[in-house]
Amino acid sequence: MASSDPGRRRFLYRLTAASLAGLTPATLRAFAVTPSATTLAVLGGAPIRTAGKAWPKWPHVDDQMVDELVKTARSGIWSRIQSPANGAVARFEKSFASVTGARYCLGTGSGTQALAIGVEALGIGPGDEVITSPYTDFGTISAILTSRALPVMADLDTASYQLDPADVARKITPATKALMPVHMMGLPADMDQIMAIAGKHKLKVIEDACQAHMAKHRGRMLGTIGDLGCFSFQASKAIACGEGGALVCNDEALFDQCFTVHNHGTNRKGKHVTIGPKNRMNEFEAAILNGQLPTAQQRFEQRNRNAAYLSEKLKGFPGLVPQKQYPGTESGGYYNYAMSYKQEHFGGATRAQFLKAMAAEGIPFSPYIPNGLHREAWVEHITQLDEYRKMYSPARLQQFRDAAANMPGCDQVCAEMVALHGSGNLLAGTPDMEDVVRAIMKVYDNRAKLASL
Repeated sequence: MASSDPGRRRFLYRLTAASLAGLTPATLRAFAVTPSATTLAVLGGAPIRTAGKAWPKWPHVDDQMVDELVKTARSGIWSRIQSPANGAVARFEKSFASVTGARYCLGTGSGTQALAIGVEALGIGPGDEVITSPYTDFGTISAILTSRALPVMADLDTASYQLDPADVARKITPATKALMPVHMMGLPADMDQIMAIAGKHKLKVIEDACQAHMAKHRGRMLGTIGDLGCFSFQASKAIACGEGGALVCNDEALFDQCFTVHNHGTNRKGKHVTIGPKNRMNEFEAAILNGQLPTAQQRFEQRNRNAAYLSEKLKGFPGLVPQKQYPGTESGGYYNYAMSYKQEHFGGATRAQFLKAMAAEGIPFSPYIPNGLHREAWVEHITQLDEYRKMYSPARLQQFRDAAANMPGCDQVCAEMVALHGSGNLLAGTPDMEDVVRAIMKVYDNRAKLASL
């Protein structure tokens, strides 16, 4: 197909101009799709990536991690309460606090638990409201529901996939106690605006940084900008131990309260003083993390290099638009490298047809979250529960339902999302990223044929 599209021409120009930056002719030729491979693989042509080209495996495993696990197993110290000052969990908490730049870190059983602990520790409960995103793992919502507060969803900025600060401001009521921005895909939400809104209305900020390990905004690690920051170490995350999570903060009194909540209401002095689940991280989870942290920075930097490479090569290409980054963004956790699929620039082909063609070329793109949480059954379920009917007026619950039904920004993001998993795939080399770009352009040049898939 002849290339008359201006975005395609700009893209090809950058590839040619790259030689001025020192790329060799051989490297430049790697971007070209040879005549024998111009037929889409899904239609019988040769794929961009052959079966022998494997993507990096995830989760990461190395001898240091295995050694830490074996050492913990042989020690017989398997619970943090057996060695509260020197065990694997205590060592992890000290290390992760140092990584994030926070004064305090608390290891938990999951990222969801970390968020729920934060909500409870801040005194948020029945009758209170927390504003958060509909485009996230349900753990974000569940953490608010655990304390029987109301998770109020604000709509998204369709270019960044993050909370739209203007809609956040519109959703504030006298019952609002906190904002819970989600650093989606591991990139910073609009923290300048979020913090300004929180300051104006005297609200707490709990950062859901579960996808955003080590990412920075204006010189500060995500998770340390608000009152609390929460992380996940679930198996798919960039720092992983199967399950597991952490909470970080800089306020000692708040940290003590978080510890007490997570330790079934028992404080550091062994006094049973409040309500709380048992959400302690175990020593085996911490052992895996302790073996992983020393090399996590190397993987973080590789993901950021590859993400920057893809964003540069796709700049100006209208068919796939990389996730918008806000001013002050210095780096990302890149749980996913995310893009918006623009159907009109692919001849009207659906995203499903595009993804099918890309998969045949050996590129594992995903649509990620199929629909926002505002479209899930929990919304109606909680409005029928006796406790919510006692805590919130019929008018407020109806307003909550109506607002949940009107999230056009989130609906658009769900319909357009194309994601490359970052934890493993973004650890590949530059030639692999070249394959991603070449496959995109191959499919784009054959866009008239996608409708038949």
